[in-house]
Amino acid sequence: MTKKDFGDQGEEAAARYLEQHSCRILERQFRTKVGEIDIIAEKGGELIFVEVKTRRPTHFGAPAQAVGRTKQQRIFRTAFLYVQKHGFEEHACRFDVIEILAAGESYTVRHYENAFEFTGF
Repeated sequence: MTKKDFGDQGEEAAARYLEQHSCRILERQFRTKVGEIDIIAEKGGELIFVEVKTRRPTHFGAPAQAVGRTKQQRIFRTAFLYVQKHGFEEHACRFDVIEILAAGESYTVRHYENAFEFTGF
């Protein structure tokens, strides 16, 4: 299995998890020249921009720790373009991280709501 296949499986698990928690998936792998957002969902009129990190269990820290300031800024810019493109300027937004910890055929989902906030470009 390639790294991309492994990541895609994680994103699929994250999308299922969000749907089970009353979220409606609007986009997956939304790409621009600026960056990519793994999942864009909506719940109760709020847009949710989700970064998915899929890893095998490790002693090197939580996968969510890999979403540093540079990655956050790319997500903010990409989210801004998405909001403009689709006319969602009046919607509240939040930025979440979902960790998928894969162990064989099973996995654990950790959802960090409001994992980071817009701090400017």
